[in-house]
Amino acid sequence: MSQQSNTLIDMVKLESFAREKLPAQDGALTVKKHEAGFSNETFYVSWGPKQWVMRRPPRGDILPTAHDMLREYRVLSGLAATGVRVPRPVVACEDLSIIGVPFYLMERIEGVVIREQLPPEFAATADRKRIGEELIDALVELHAVKWQETSLATLGKPQGFLQRQLRRWAGQLELTVPRTRPLPGLQKVSEWLTAHLPEQSATTIVHGDYKLDNVMFTPHPAQLVAIFDWEMATLGDPLADLGWVMTYWGPTGDPPEPEPKESNHITSQSGFHSRDELVARYEEKTGRTMKHFAFYHCLAVWKLAIILEGLYRHYIEGTASNPKANEFEWKVPQLVDRAHRIIAAA
Repeated sequence: MSQQSNTLIDMVKLESFAREKLPAQDGALTVKKHEAGFSNETFYVSWGPKQWVMRRPPRGDILPTAHDMLREYRVLSGLAATGVRVPRPVVACEDLSIIGVPFYLMERIEGVVIREQLPPEFAATADRKRIGEELIDALVELHAVKWQETSLATLGKPQGFLQRQLRRWAGQLELTVPRTRPLPGLQKVSEWLTAHLPEQSATTIVHGDYKLDNVMFTPHPAQLVAIFDWEMATLGDPLADLGWVMTYWGPTGDPPEPEPKESNHITSQSGFHSRDELVARYEEKTGRTMKHFAFYHCLAVWKLAIILEGLYRHYIEGTASNPKANEFEWKVPQLVDRAHRIIAAA
């Protein structure tokens, strides 16, 4: 186990917990930290032939309601029998005496998460198209779940989702900027969103962070096999998920980065469906109008800017789980500019 893992996990207590809650295996428990991601900490846990994934909150103080591992476990449990492409949850722990924070274990699924570059096994044009199609189709499946018939019927309030989103993230912004820097352009976006709030399109289970690097694919042909990172899931407007995933898809209009690493760079390449094509695919499969999609797209960019500014705060204060959080110094202003371009086009 790495030194960083050792500062986040008490191995003696974790192994004792595993022996109490899980079927006994031969040998000792081992833990390896997964380096990707900017917020929650993810670990690979092995015990004999068994392998799981552990999720726990990051180090340092965090914004209210963020990084809720027990909520994430509840969502996975509620979706396990619905056909939505989720890993099987194994066990949750809210006893802070084990590793100091709530955590849970889920099954480990084998596949590829597309992050900073397109893996060669997905280079064919047919696979590039399937990546976008699978991404939309899995989202459609989630939004089709009859949530009233699941244990997630009380996950959130069915109505008023968009209003709560605006209040919540404006509040997060107010908590963050005194500890980072002034961002007046972001406040202007807040005002535009408030003035152009549409009626809620429907009520479904909403993932809250649905995007290319929060899903896993297997190749030949490309198939989406798992959706991860459910900590922000709730009941709400499904078009918020569509706006979010499209924020990470295709050309952004932002200035070129020194080393292109975002999923937008990948999905702007030839062979991938355009953003408009994927939005049209969602519209066709769900029957929901895209009349106000600009609002949902702008909402997503605004929300992303606020989240990344919060992670930039962790970088400033030395509690960021990923050293690349220093990039948010310039990425957040770029997002503010992007939101203003969406507003101008709308």
